[in-house]
Amino acid sequence: MKNTSCEKTVHVPGFLFAGVSAGIKESGERDLALIYSERPAVTAGLFTTNRVKAAPVKLALRRIASRRGQAVIINSGNANACTGKQGLRDAEEINTVTAKELGISAGLVYVSSTGVIGVPLPVEKIRNALPGLVESLSASSLNDAASAIMTTDTFAKTCSGKVRIGGKTGTIAGIAKGAGMICPRMATLLCYMVTDIAVRPGALDRALREAVNKSFNRLTVDNDMSTNDTVMIMANGLLGNKPLTARSPCYRRFSNALNEVAYSLAKMIARDGEGATTPVAIIVRGAAGERDAERAAMTIAGSMLVRTAIHGKDPNWGRIMAALGRSGVEISEDRVDIYINKVKVVSRGTGTGRDKSANSIFKDGEVTVTVDLKAGRESARVLTCDLTEGYIRINAHYRT
Repeated sequence: MKNTSCEKTVHVPGFLFAGVSAGIKESGERDLALIYSERPAVTAGLFTTNRVKAAPVKLALRRIASRRGQAVIINSGNANACTGKQGLRDAEEINTVTAKELGISAGLVYVSSTGVIGVPLPVEKIRNALPGLVESLSASSLNDAASAIMTTDTFAKTCSGKVRIGGKTGTIAGIAKGAGMICPRMATLLCYMVTDIAVRPGALDRALREAVNKSFNRLTVDNDMSTNDTVMIMANGLLGNKPLTARSPCYRRFSNALNEVAYSLAKMIARDGEGATTPVAIIVRGAAGERDAERAAMTIAGSMLVRTAIHGKDPNWGRIMAALGRSGVEISEDRVDIYINKVKVVSRGTGTGRDKSANSIFKDGEVTVTVDLKAGRESARVLTCDLTEGYIRINAHYRT
């Protein structure tokens, strides 16, 4: 795959995008997005594992069984969660009126929402904005759609890449939102990816699950999980390649490309964590198994003490060791090495004395903490960010 790109103008054959203001947000910023495929597409999706699920998620879980889709309408500013039976009726109404405006079957439309929980969805505002939303659909408006799904995000998140499939060049593109309530299974976010590559339903579902497990499910900002988490992909097949199966020669190439796009979007979410100033990657290597590596990395990434130390540019490796020790992973303390960026601060479980040179350790804009357990060959990478006073300010006044 060619390097992923975060350019604002991305074209994916057969897909149109739009983002407008429906007046859901008091700020008047864009708050209603639409993704539309010019023909029905093979569709896969993963949704929150929170037992409290928003109305649009409940509706989508029913629809995704068909493995088909043609449009996704997303509003920000209102989660339509914990809104009872009326919330579900509202989601179904948005589904129906969107399908009618597009002239397609309601079974091919998915609805997503993000924002404040427990507030009735302003259906009339969305209904009134629909004609203009559909009219503004454009092949070059991916960034408009990305900006319309933002809540506390500070920038729109888009990514795309090219991949050779059967002698042809296909495109994968995606948008995402997320800055707070970010914790795995799934990380709290919305993400929508599209491709013109033809993929069989089972293969698309498999590739999406792998991509999510290696990106959004290894991402944490604040250890909180939302009610609306959604990751979807539509493949309309306009590239004209022989539809990929999990056994196709080009399947692994496609899957790797999807992994890259998803990981790039996850990294943007970590960079944009609420109040964050520094994106952080936690790498655990030399583990006996991949689950051990992931468990250890997630424990370190979730430690408020580790992340506040990073914010203060304090290479306090003792906090990393303490988090590692409570992760539940079998370790031999006297084997552990720890690096902060490229500086080795722990060797065989004890300090090297190099943590005194904090300025050189933290001179880059990003921080990578690498832990070598020396217990095996498996590894895992988890994304997070520093924890700052800004996180408290944002969430203390989210509704006020």
